[in-house]
Amino acid sequence: MKLKLMATAICTLFLILNVFPQDVYVSPSGNDTNIGTKTKPVATLEAARNLVRQYKAINDLPKGGITVWIGTGQYDRTEPFILNGNDSGNPDAPIVWRTLPNEAVSVTGGKSIPVEKFEKVTNRAILDRLSKNAIQNVLQVNLKALGISDFGQIKQYGHAMSVVPAQIEVFFNNEAMVLARYPNEGYIKIGKVLDAGSVPRNGDYSNRGGLFEYTDPRHAIWADQNDIWFQGSFNYGFADDNILVESIDAQKKQIKLAMPSLYGVASGRDFQHYVAYNILDELDSPGEWYVDKESGTLYFWPPNDIKKSSVMVSILEDPIISLEGASYVTIRDLTVEVGRGIGIYMERGTNNLIAGCTIRNVGTSGIFMGQGAQQTFPFVTHDDYEGVPVSGQIGNLQGHIYKYTAWDRNAGSNHGILSCDVYNTGSGGIYLSGGSKRKLIPGNNYVENCKVHDYNRRNKFLWSGINIDGCGNRIANCEIFNSEWQGIYVHGNEHLFEYNDIHHVTLNSDDTSPWYIGRDPSDRGNIVRYNYFHHCGNPNRMNMGIYCDDSSTDVLVFGNVFYKMNTKHGILFTNSGWDLRMVNNIVIKPIAYTAEISAHYYTWYSGGGPLMFGEDGLLRRRLLTNVNITESPYSEKYPELLDYLNPIVDGKEWEGMRARRNELTRNLIVGGPENPLHLVGGEHAQCYDEHNYRTDGDPGFVDYKNENFNLRTDSEVFNKIPGFEALPFDKMGLYIDQYRKKL
Repeated sequence: MKLKLMATAICTLFLILNVFPQDVYVSPSGNDTNIGTKTKPVATLEAARNLVRQYKAINDLPKGGITVWIGTGQYDRTEPFILNGNDSGNPDAPIVWRTLPNEAVSVTGGKSIPVEKFEKVTNRAILDRLSKNAIQNVLQVNLKALGISDFGQIKQYGHAMSVVPAQIEVFFNNEAMVLARYPNEGYIKIGKVLDAGSVPRNGDYSNRGGLFEYTDPRHAIWADQNDIWFQGSFNYGFADDNILVESIDAQKKQIKLAMPSLYGVASGRDFQHYVAYNILDELDSPGEWYVDKESGTLYFWPPNDIKKSSVMVSILEDPIISLEGASYVTIRDLTVEVGRGIGIYMERGTNNLIAGCTIRNVGTSGIFMGQGAQQTFPFVTHDDYEGVPVSGQIGNLQGHIYKYTAWDRNAGSNHGILSCDVYNTGSGGIYLSGGSKRKLIPGNNYVENCKVHDYNRRNKFLWSGINIDGCGNRIANCEIFNSEWQGIYVHGNEHLFEYNDIHHVTLNSDDTSPWYIGRDPSDRGNIVRYNYFHHCGNPNRMNMGIYCDDSSTDVLVFGNVFYKMNTKHGILFTNSGWDLRMVNNIVIKPIAYTAEISAHYYTWYSGGGPLMFGEDGLLRRRLLTNVNITESPYSEKYPELLDYLNPIVDGKEWEGMRARRNELTRNLIVGGPENPLHLVGGEHAQCYDEHNYRTDGDPGFVDYKNENFNLRTDSEVFNKIPGFEALPFDKMGLYIDQYRKKL
């Protein structure tokens, strides 16, 4: 028997070595005992990976590398597909995983539901809870009978909390459906607050949920039900929460939440509101669904004829595909979808490329680069956060990086995310990282020519179209749109943001912006150039354009176009920023100032000086502990920071409290206030203002009416503004390449 097995192994190895190693084939109709040729493909990605590993074990990689061709079909995963250091290529011989030309491949973390298994609801107890229209349209299927018994759990998540995998979700014809909610559109206003609950932001960890009066009589219907959740902004319009309802008192018309919100509960402002969901009674419109976890029954109102459609549910909580320590690997043209967690996870390694892929319908982030963090502090918190780095999860990354701003997340270097579409994600689109902030070593990772939209299906805030940290990375030619939250959220140094098209973001959040950085003066050297920002913001919210929040320094905003920005506090806004330069931009129809410079430590945050600059102040820790601005490389690269912590009035006032060395020059402004600059804080707010030209007319655009904002060569701007440079407006946004065939 042993001799027979040995002979089989030798025969298999002989066959492997005598086929073209550049061509390994995978097909759903294949067999994993095959040798991976075009006529005898393997059936799984693991089998293809093993063939490549076997070849590498006894051969050098051939010049040009190895290509794994994946044939048409759906490859459902019950565990991540992981490529590690054993699966690496080299500069002359990459390992390429790609679809066969003109074929469609889907790698999923879910399972298809046979549409013929759906049937009419007949249970009278269920029918009595549905509206007349719903009774005629809602169908049911028993998931347990199909082998699906893990429905996941709804958990609290939101501002200052860990990102958690989604519970089971439903996808119909590749679109995410809605867990039954009320109202179907809009929000419910928070009524009179009787008890704000404990406020963890102020160090109250008594874990008491808020108590308030409800404003909509519909709540009475839910009074005796369990596992009802509210999602919304319960105090500030930049802090979302997903909170379990403890009880509903229909007599007193009161809601008691089971858990606290970071800032407590408040009411009276436009953004203090919520939606109620996971309620069978509210399954009253097309696209809504509900799972009875005890019986395993999925109730669903299909938006179209279910017999001609596809239905999937998400299963896998881990990343669908992971690159962990692999190098010189390319993944291209795949659709990665329908998971409860991350779509593609990347850690360590170098020169990997994700190209031409579609990542959609996942519960957290589409593509996530670098480690996350596991919180160890037992309560919702902000300043008292403790945690440890963790691989393959997001966790409380935001809390960890807020405390450890120079954290190297082991993202690797020279990775590219190119010409991908990322959408219908739960917690942000792409997270880009790499390089050393502490040592100022660039990561040279990039996201280019990607379309990122509809990226806040679950976490409404904090997770942007693209988040970025580390040092020396680039976001270019991306289109980011359709979000209540921000387009780009920035940590780190020496990043480049260029040729992007960012629009219809910050649609329903407060104190936010399309591009944001803040609260760390050591984040320097970031450049925002040649981008098109338009149709952003909400007239009922506090929105900005380029938001250089508390104590930001050294951002260059050059050569951008801003059009129809609902930004009441300026296209460029800063709280006590240093070395912020807005130069050679075109600002069209601003509703407020082009730049607003605030010395807020002397105005609304007048008591914050010691908290931020004092002996154990936040900024002092960030400038002397997380990094050290008095030592190399910071002292050499950024000598402008050396006097930042110098006292002006001992124990009360420091140099960094003032807005210094800011610049607003050579900008074209069409419409808006007569004065493009607004200073808040008197002598403490400083901005150099010169050679800006404002007009109410067409300054010489190629086609103003149709939003072609290229300037004609005879435009008056070139005479009115000395040294003004023409902007490459046509290059802003997506482009056609070998991976992106259409815009």
